[in-house]
Amino acid sequence: MRQTSPNSLHSLVSPPFSIPFNIPMAVAPLTGSTKAVGLASFPSPMTMSPLTLDRNSLGRGQRLGQVQALKTFSLPDLPYDYRALEPLISGEIMELHHLKHHLTYITNYYKVLHQLDEAISKGDSSSILRLQSSIKFNGGGHINHSIFRKNLAPVIEGGNCEFQGSFRMWQEGGGEPPNGLLGVAFHSSYWSLEALMQKINAEGAALQGSGWVWLALDKEMKRLQIETTQNQDPLVTKGPNLVPLLGIDVWEHAYYLQVIFPGI
Repeated sequence: MRQTSPNSLHSLVSPPFSIPFNIPMAVAPLTGSTKAVGLASFPSPMTMSPLTLDRNSLGRGQRLGQVQALKTFSLPDLPYDYRALEPLISGEIMELHHLKHHLTYITNYYKVLHQLDEAISKGDSSSILRLQSSIKFNGGGHINHSIFRKNLAPVIEGGNCEFQGSFRMWQEGGGEPPNGLLGVAFHSSYWSLEALMQKINAEGAALQGSGWVWLALDKEMKRLQIETTQNQDPLVTKGPNLVPLLGIDVWEHAYYLQVIFPGI
C-alpha cells in the first residue's frame, strides 16, 4: 500500500474544506504519517450496545442527578485519557465533547423516552409522533458519539496486535495502514487508501450544516461505502445493511476550539 506523505496529508485537510478538524483525526493514522492517534479496532461499533446502563455511577463521577430516574443511565468512560490524542485532538476538546455534549444527548434521550412512555400509556398519538424527531436526534447523538470514541486510540509503540476473525486488532494503539481483508477492501472499493481519504474529505466538504461522514460496510453487497448523515442521524437511517466502521464528526463542537484558539 502506498504511503501518504505529510505534505499530501496536509493538502487533504486544507481549504476549501471549511470544517476539517475531525477528518485528520480519523484518517491520518491510516497513512502512518503521524504518531499521535490511531484507529481503534474496527469491529467494536458493530457489536456495541446503543445504551450503557449503570445504577450507581456516571462516567468519571459525573451524575445525572436532577431527575432521579436518570441515575440508571451512565456516560461511557473514554478508554484513554483526554490528552492522549494530542496534538491532533486537544484534551480540552475531548473533555468538552465527552462531558458536555455526549452527556447532554444521554440526558435528553432518557427524558424523551420517559415522555414517550407516558404518551403511549395515554394513547396520545400526536405526542408519540412529535417525539420521534427528538428520539432520533438525542438517541443518535449518543450512538454516534459512542462509535466515535471507539474509533480512535492513542498510538503506543509496540502495541499488542492480535487477530479476531478476519480483523487485525490493535489493543493498545495502532497507526499503521490497514492490511489483511480491510486493506484489500480499501483497494477493491476505492483503488487506494489515498483515494478513499480524498473521497471522505469531499463528502465532508459537501455536507451542508452539521452531521457525520461514515465509512460503512454494506453487509449485503460485501463492500465498503461512504455515507453522510445530517445532524445526529445514525447510519442505520441510510439502510439496515450498513455497519459503521468509522464515524467522523463534522459538528462545530468537534473542532471549533482548536480552529478559533489554535494554542489549545
